[in-house]
Formats: sequence, structure tokens, C-alpha cells
Amino acid sequence: MWSQLPFGERLKAELGSPRRVRRLSSSPRSRVWRAELSGTPVVVKQLVGGPGAADGYAREAAALQIASRVDPPVVPRLLGTDPDERVLVLEHVDHQRPREGWVVGYADALARLHAAAVADTVGSLPTWSGPTRDDIGSFLRLARTLGAVPTSGVRTELEGLVDRLTGTPGHALLHGDPCPGNDMHTSEGVRFIDFEQAALGSGITELAYLRIGFPTCWCATAPTPELLDAAESAYRSAWRTATGTEVPGDLTDACAGWLLRGDALVQRAERGVTDRLGELPDRDWGWGTATARQRLVHRLGVVSRMTAEGGELSRLGQLAAAMRESMLTRWPGLQPLPAQRP
Repeated sequence: MWSQLPFGERLKAELGSPRRVRRLSSSPRSRVWRAELSGTPVVVKQLVGGPGAADGYAREAAALQIASRVDPPVVPRLLGTDPDERVLVLEHVDHQRPREGWVVGYADALARLHAAAVADTVGSLPTWSGPTRDDIGSFLRLARTLGAVPTSGVRTELEGLVDRLTGTPGHALLHGDPCPGNDMHTSEGVRFIDFEQAALGSGITELAYLRIGFPTCWCATAPTPELLDAAESAYRSAWRTATGTEVPGDLTDACAGWLLRGDALVQRAERGVTDRLGELPDRDWGWGTATARQRLVHRLGVVSRMTAEGGELSRLGQLAAAMRESMLTRWPGLQPLPAQRP
């Protein structure tokens, strides 16, 4: 019933009374409705109670306001807010099935989203936090459990990686979870939704999603090498056009950082826990499903290939290759990630 819609007198005074209200499916963290205001379709989203709801609302509202600067738009327009009820009223966007090669347009829109943040946005959102030294210990325990003994120098490489990622400059507007399902494909381009985990940081952190396999998402894909190259080129070109600068940071470091972090974010969203990679030996270290193992095998392969020619992470690359081989031996039925999104 529409009476369940959290649309108070303040919003009615600003936007009018909603009609034709219909509840939509959503994550457990939110309730979402479609409605009409003066005949115009809108989306009403409420961040529900629980740990992090207030923070998620504040992040989403701030991110949408910052991203509203971008033209052509990369987010739905924010029409109204009710902070007391944690409610956002958004432009309704007609989603179309993504076309083949969708990652190129996605990467272009992602770069323009990232470039929306400028110096005056510093402090409006939390700073992105990458892997920590605790993640190093968890990752190395996982390697040993798989029978891949870390060689001398791997820990030093990983400590250097963590330090570099922590010190990578940037105040790009990071979505926080730019995965299939959080991107709306329209006739006018891609628009992103669901910014509860938005932060400020280096855009290359999320450019790495395409290559490493969407690390915060239940649904991961592995585009062909040709599409990956085209998408990454589109991102860099769009960033350069928007900012007049080159993309800061190192893509290999960014991909290795997601391997080190594991699926902590996915686990938190799907199971309501914060288990770290390597802490669950009796449950396959938090990788208890075939899909989770499939994602890990993919990431290990990506990092081993990207570091194959040496560099600051050469020992990590060798370890990743050994871990991947061990997993394929232990679970021979594992399939590659799909090239197309579901």
C-alpha cells in the first residue's frame, strides 16, 4: 500500500503527492519504490535501519550531489531528500539490456563520474581505504594452506604494495561498488546508482574492476583482452578530457590490491559477516562456493600475468601462479569467468 511509502509532509510540500506507488526489489540495506509525481515517474529509496544505514545515506546523498555536475549525466538526478527518514527521491531511469561490448561505454562513464570530484569536495566523503597489513597475513596463510609456500621477499613486496596503495594520491569520486546491476544502461549512456559505499580516492582503484573481475560484486565477468584494452583506453581518454591530466596510479598495483583484499566486501553484503581471506580454513577460507573459487582463480591469473615481466611484484606473481595451479588441481571442474554479464 502506498501508505507504506516514507514520503513525509516535507517532501510533499517540495515535490507534490506521489501516485501509482509500486514496491521494487532491492537489497536488504534499502527499500525502493517506483511512483509518479505530477505524472513523472520517480524512484524513492530509503536506507533502512541497521549498522551503517546513516553512513550509507550520507554517502549516497553526497555522491549524487557531486556527480550531478557531470554532463552528459552519469547518475539519476536527485530530486529531493529527507535526512530524518534516510529517503532519497530520484529521477527514474529507463534501463536497457547492455549491448555487446558494454564495458567501453561503462568505462567512459566511470571516468567521468570519477572526475566529478574536485578540490572543494575533499571532506565531503570518507577517504577510500585499501588493503592493510592484516590482509597480508591472511593472504599468505591462504597460500600456505593451498601448498604454495611464499618465497623470501613476498611479504616485503606486499608491504610495499600496501604502502603504495595507501599513499596513492587522488580525490576521485569513487562509487564504492560499480558492479553490474549498479549501472543503468540508457539510450543516452550509462548512469550509476547505489552509492552507499562512495568514497574519495584514486580512480584507478575502480578502473581495475574490469580486469580483476568486479571484486565487490556477486556477479563477475571477464571481458576479452580486446574489449579490456578498448575499455581501459576509453577510461583514460575520458579522464584526460575531463581533467587535463593522466590517470594517476598503477593498474598492476590496483589489481594486486583487490587480490590481497579478497572478497571481504562481497561477504559482508551477502552473508553479513566481515571474514577476511584466510581466516576460515574449515570453510575453504571464506571461498566455500564454486563461484567464489572461480573469482579467486581469475584474480590469481590476472596478477600472475600482469607481473610476469618482473617489477616490484614479481615474487607475488610467482606465488599467485602457484596458488592458481593448486586450486585448479584441487577443483578441476572450475570454469573461467563468463565473458558476458548475466
